[in-house]
Amino acid sequence: MMTIAQNPIDFTQSKHFASRPHAIVIGAGFGGLAAAVRLTARGYRVTILEALEQIGGRASVYRQDGFTFDAGPTIVTAPFVFEELWALHGEQMKQHLDLRPMEPFYAIRYQEDGQVFRAWSDPKKTAEEIAKFEPSDVEGYWRFLAESERCFKTGFLGMIDKPYNTIGRMAAAMPGLIARRAERSIHALVSKYIKNERLRQCLSFHPLFIGGNPLRTSGVMALIAHLEKTYGVHYAMGGTGSLVKAIASLAERHGTTIRLNAPVDEIIVENGSATGVRLQSGEHIHGDCVVSNADTASTYEKLLKKHPRRRWTNRRLNRMWYSMSLFVWHFGTDKKFDDVDHHTILMGPRYEELLRDIFKRRKLANDFSLYLYRPSATDPTVAPPGCDSFYVLSPVPNLDGETDWETMAEAYRSKIEACLEETLLPDLSEHIVTSKIITPLTFRDRFRSKKGAAFGMEPVIWQLAWFRPHNVSEEVKNLYIVGAGTHPGAGLPGVVSSAKILDKLVPMANTVTR
Repeated sequence: MMTIAQNPIDFTQSKHFASRPHAIVIGAGFGGLAAAVRLTARGYRVTILEALEQIGGRASVYRQDGFTFDAGPTIVTAPFVFEELWALHGEQMKQHLDLRPMEPFYAIRYQEDGQVFRAWSDPKKTAEEIAKFEPSDVEGYWRFLAESERCFKTGFLGMIDKPYNTIGRMAAAMPGLIARRAERSIHALVSKYIKNERLRQCLSFHPLFIGGNPLRTSGVMALIAHLEKTYGVHYAMGGTGSLVKAIASLAERHGTTIRLNAPVDEIIVENGSATGVRLQSGEHIHGDCVVSNADTASTYEKLLKKHPRRRWTNRRLNRMWYSMSLFVWHFGTDKKFDDVDHHTILMGPRYEELLRDIFKRRKLANDFSLYLYRPSATDPTVAPPGCDSFYVLSPVPNLDGETDWETMAEAYRSKIEACLEETLLPDLSEHIVTSKIITPLTFRDRFRSKKGAAFGMEPVIWQLAWFRPHNVSEEVKNLYIVGAGTHPGAGLPGVVSSAKILDKLVPMANTVTR
């Protein structure tokens, strides 16, 4: 068992603790940790079972040669969804976590000519950036922001923390989605207001952060512009891993047990209800309910492999559309590149055709667009003195593609290195002192993600809300789903909000009959 909290309250010594209903959470990613916090607030004793050697799941941390690398998410938006977790237990997040606002949010740089667009919390400053590209698009930008706010009210405030486990609930949401033309892609929506092609890209690329293709992700995702403008883009000092650790400590302080290196082999089903789990070691753990933060397809295909399924059969899961995967290269340098922003999107020569290569043709292209993360621009603790810590990410096809990553990984990394050296990091190859790569094989083998998809099922309109695997399982009673593979989907606000939905589905502990 791992204990994270420095001064945890030992709930196990309470004579009432052992009599509490027991909730088992599979996986210590953001969804599983947030679920544990909420379940303890509802009176459960909770055990989190994590297959890996550390907490965080896809948001785990790599430490190497004095550098700290976030494995997954790097951008924190909607901080209020995290603050709610501490508030449930009468605490304040700011006493446990140093969250810093980013200004600018990110820089978008074009490889071809070095033109740069920066997004700011102040829309007037962003409008000035718009004017540098195309003055006539400024008026359209203001109209786009107004539509973004309407999308936020419909798609975020109206849907993000509500269960869609019945067709009636989905029907109730349809008028709002129809009003927002939810069938239209975000790229098409932006194009309605913006004529400059580069600006269309700058205002529509955001679905890539949650595994979506801007050419077919619903225009309702334009809500992200309003979300960022209103609540900011933040960095957790110490890296995203410090946010993971803070939530885990909160869960432990209030009675959660976290077990590492404890992979679950099977969810035990008796009389149609989940009654516990069996670990790969053979250990059987009883639970009054089970919450899976594992990859949703793997939950049904592997953890319920002995249970007959009606909706989420292997055949149907294989027919779903899955997100792209990622190639991520972590590296540290023995010098600082002070001219490089904390977040940079390096746009390649193609946009729409590159997206089609990744999502439709599933072909590894010769060109690429990149996301470069330099946390040491803000946080000196993630790199040794005088050094920089980097993470560069390239969206790539999932394992439905034919790329042989066993042989291609180093060649692809070298191409990315050459591109960075030519555009942003001069003489980079002479200053690299540590290096680590993640490929789609990592997502498949380490994170047990179907097809090596980095974000689970792709967020296309027919795979959202009711059409997605439900937060309360359709197959087994007392089984609940959190994380990127259920409603509302990938991204930190979505994953954490999937745990909030449990408050509407899981009974209070004092009403559970044992």
